[in-house]
Amino acid sequence: MDLGLRMPRRLSTDSEGLGEPAQKILHLDLFSGIAGNMFVSALLDLGLSREDLESDLAGLGLEHEIEISRVSRGALSARYLRVIVPGHDPEHHGDHGPHKKGSHGRNYRQIVDLLESASLRESVRERALSIFSALAFAEAKVHGVAVEDVHFHEVGAVDAIVDVTSAAAGLDRLGVNRVNASPVALGEGRVETAHGLLPLPAPATLELLKGIPTVPGHVEWETVTPTGAAILRTIADDFGAMPAMTVDAIGLGAGNDRAGPMPNVLRAVLGHSNENLGADRVAALEANLDDLNPEYFDYVMERLFEAGALDVSLQHIQMKKNRPGFLVRVLGRPSDARQLADILFAESGTLGVRVQEWQRWILAREVVEVDTKYGRIRVKQVRGTDGNVTFSPEYDDCKQAALKSGDSLREVVAQAEAAAREAED
Repeated sequence: MDLGLRMPRRLSTDSEGLGEPAQKILHLDLFSGIAGNMFVSALLDLGLSREDLESDLAGLGLEHEIEISRVSRGALSARYLRVIVPGHDPEHHGDHGPHKKGSHGRNYRQIVDLLESASLRESVRERALSIFSALAFAEAKVHGVAVEDVHFHEVGAVDAIVDVTSAAAGLDRLGVNRVNASPVALGEGRVETAHGLLPLPAPATLELLKGIPTVPGHVEWETVTPTGAAILRTIADDFGAMPAMTVDAIGLGAGNDRAGPMPNVLRAVLGHSNENLGADRVAALEANLDDLNPEYFDYVMERLFEAGALDVSLQHIQMKKNRPGFLVRVLGRPSDARQLADILFAESGTLGVRVQEWQRWILAREVVEVDTKYGRIRVKQVRGTDGNVTFSPEYDDCKQAALKSGDSLREVVAQAEAAAREAED
């Protein structure tokens, strides 16, 4: 049957395209911690080309060179990156600040100005700015200074800018959709900084690791630098064991040569989710309600969806003292959990909200528009783990088309589904 169809127009993807892997996942195995150069070295070992990286870094306009070599760390062969500032000791690493205002180097505002004016892809610029923001605010808090007074000495500033920009550019070049990380191993002891000796983990590092799972590294050296911690805090979507995925590449990024029970290496595993099945984490918020007027539920749900809720449901329950009530459950992104909880407190009258994080499997799906005799109608296409595609026309579009045409809703839905199937074939 010829319906005069054009190819459907792609509108949005709830996961990834039907013909592509659902997600490109990067897993970080942090058994020896993380530093900026370790992370970038691992990306280079995964397949990030030196030419692409140098092309991106050229947009900064900084006088520097990068040296990339292959080294041995324990029994492992790994990639190793050094940032060289002409006229300065390449072994000197200034990852601990801030310095006093007016000292030689760059302050946070100057670094922000540099990144904002640099010739970078916008996604790279935004991620680099986010990493530096996390780093500067942590340094300011632990040293009791204003953010604008956080200074990095000349070598440290260039080193950190290159590491951070390289991290953002590398993730972009490799097309990473999601980053998962193991608990990060922490060393102990002391480290020499511009402020003298400080305990390990360094104060700014520990500030940046708030809320991130850690394990003892059982070594007396710095496994996590502030720059490494800032990168990890900004890019990681969740923490835990390596997720289910098909492994495509493995990269090893070396830190300085250290004596210890484990090689000083960051292992990065790049892969894609299996069988059109993606995964993420969602926050599940629940509250038991026994005194909210049911007529208000519609308004509460609207506010929750406007704030980013992925789903809202209500269940009838029997509460204490045999009172009838409702269980409201809200699913949302972990980053939106607090805002969603605030809405429940404000609008439902509940005195407590329970929150859990759940892992969620997601089938690859996307929404397209198809032409029918009723006009253009949106259709959700979902590919199952067996590869078969199902079609679900959007109810609101079909309802409006049925009301306008006078045809039955069932006929409109059937026409939209047929159009989508025809276009897919």
